[in-house]
Amino acid sequence: MKVVIVGVGLIGGSFAKDVKKLHPEAEIIGVDKSESHLDEALELGIIDTKGDYGSLTLADMVFVSIPVNALVAELPKILDAAGDETVVIDAGSTKSLICQSVDEHPKRRNFMACHPIAGTEFSGPSAAIEGLYNGKTNIICEVEKTAFKLQERALAIFQDIGMRIRYMNPDAHDKHIAYVSHLSHISSFMLGKTVIEKEKNERDIFDMAGSGFESTVRLAKSSPDMWAPIFEQNKDNVVETLEEYIQNLTKFKKLIEDNDFESVHQEMNNTNRIKQILKGIPLTKK
Repeated sequence: MKVVIVGVGLIGGSFAKDVKKLHPEAEIIGVDKSESHLDEALELGIIDTKGDYGSLTLADMVFVSIPVNALVAELPKILDAAGDETVVIDAGSTKSLICQSVDEHPKRRNFMACHPIAGTEFSGPSAAIEGLYNGKTNIICEVEKTAFKLQERALAIFQDIGMRIRYMNPDAHDKHIAYVSHLSHISSFMLGKTVIEKEKNERDIFDMAGSGFESTVRLAKSSPDMWAPIFEQNKDNVVETLEEYIQNLTKFKKLIEDNDFESVHQEMNNTNRIKQILKGIPLTKK
């Protein structure tokens, strides 16, 4: 099996590691605009060789994990270069614009629009983790537009590396992911910004930072090169979620200002039910 990884950072590199573990005989070819990333991926054994778009013709599978703005521009070129029997999979965190970018492409049948919901705050080939995708959900959009035998090839790999599959249309994906992913990243970035600005005058502030702060601000270490284009492509949904979030923050602030701590307690108690949701336990209606 010949697999090309376009973008050999955390996401692409982790996929390469899992494929290599499942199929030791597989040839993993890396394509990346950064020569240093390719050198690092080679040194770490993530890829077997460097390649370019000319390598796509004979590939069984192409896994594309580059920033979504680059993805919209490059995906049509990748499909142009792909062989007739090559399945091209993306890992973009937005789906509507990406799907639109190849909707009329002659090789649309070769493309499977995916969003594996997995990752860390780190980036680059050294961040790649074996088993990153195990137990994680992979959202697949417009699966009916992918040739059935190519679907089967991709789904077999996803199943083997332990992913759960869910199907969704691109617009629904972008709306829902704005709440559960994009908003949390913005919150983390802005919390980090607030504390950094305060720290300019109060040098002791980070000495007081505990595990709660560290876990909440963890996502602020994520790559702006990746996340700024995501916010741009999903602007309308991100703005909508931010408006709702700001309304809730404003309401909570007002409760504190009004010394209404009974309501503060109730707000937090109601939100504690998120534990049930994250564990997959249905909420009972009150």
